[in-house]
Amino acid sequence: MAQAVEEWYKQMPIITRSYLTAAVVTTVGCSLDIISPHKLYLNPQLVVGHYEIWRLITNFFFFRKMDLDFLFHMFFLARYCKLLEENSFRGRTADFFYMLLFGASVLTGIVLVGGMIPYVSASFANILFLSNSLTFMMVYVWSKHNPYIHMSFLGLFTFTAAYLPWVLLGFSILVGTSTWVDLLGMIAGHAYFYLEDVYPRMTGRRPLKTPAFIKSLFADDNVVAAQPANARFAAPPLANLNPRG
Repeated sequence: MAQAVEEWYKQMPIITRSYLTAAVVTTVGCSLDIISPHKLYLNPQLVVGHYEIWRLITNFFFFRKMDLDFLFHMFFLARYCKLLEENSFRGRTADFFYMLLFGASVLTGIVLVGGMIPYVSASFANILFLSNSLTFMMVYVWSKHNPYIHMSFLGLFTFTAAYLPWVLLGFSILVGTSTWVDLLGMIAGHAYFYLEDVYPRMTGRRPLKTPAFIKSLFADDNVVAAQPANARFAAPPLANLNPRG
């Protein structure tokens, strides 16, 4: 069993493996009181006033308590991040890294700007960690790249992957959890999809072209793992896939 888990971990593409490792280590470290969440959360005043720049990054690694919700988000991260990196971004590790960087920047910008708007600033001030939102962004982008895959939720109804983010958003509403983080992830994911996939087809221009210095970090782009036979099929938590056709 341990050997199988180790083999599964080693076969992950580099970005997925790195992010999953950072998320698990950070969350477990906080649960064991080795790391303090107070040193990780997004705080604009501390970032600007005390130059605690690391908060812009570390807030994406902490997934709060070690509970069922944490397992769900680790599933999202391991599954959809891996599928994106192996399929949509196969051989384009730098582009995939840039997608995550763009998403993290958009999410951070929304929270910072929202915190300055009267009447809604309190809601944004309560968003201290954006890890769940970035994970939901990956699910959104994957659904846009694979819109026709058939899925079923709890065996109750079937839908195509294009509606996966909305199904999960509805599930969050049903179980009474906050939908803010999901909505932010959808906004960031749609912004990326529009600027990277829709806008270039309409205008011939690509505003999100990966900078050369980022491409230089991933000069050897053959780090992507071999695509498994069933890589194009993925299931959300508590769901079963029913591929058709």
